[in-house]
Amino acid sequence: MSSDSGGYELPLRMLLGFRAVVDEVHVELAEHGHAELRPMHGFVFQAVGRVGGRYGCTAADLGRALGISKQAAGKHIEALERLGYLRRGHDPTDARRKVYTLTDRAVDVLNRSARIFDRIHDRWAGQLGAGRLAQLEQDLRTVTPGEVFRFDTPNWFMG
Repeated sequence: MSSDSGGYELPLRMLLGFRAVVDEVHVELAEHGHAELRPMHGFVFQAVGRVGGRYGCTAADLGRALGISKQAAGKHIEALERLGYLRRGHDPTDARRKVYTLTDRAVDVLNRSARIFDRIHDRWAGQLGAGRLAQLEQDLRTVTPGEVFRFDTPNWFMG
């Protein structure tokens, strides 16, 4: 069966699916005390957690990971530190180096988000059928690059 809408509808439907899931996650996060968070913040949390390593993530590290300037990364860091999601510290190997790590509040968001994503996945499996959803996921793995998580995705829209 082919679509009458042409090839442009496929990426728009994929984006709409992404948006629907992320919007639902943020509605529930807001209900649990995280109303100030925006989708970009999830990318920041993931980057700080994954890029930061043992001692934390600098603004320059975060900027490189997200594909944004050090100054733009600094603005995200400042806002999230003020909201209680990031903690400032120093690299024990270089006291001049300001590093940031996730607070318990940020870890709560990540854990809560993971549970919400799982519930949405389960609901979609119920709506589409588990086999159809699994096949859709496999098909997307086949036609997309191997890297699942790209920290610079939000900035890609702006570039």
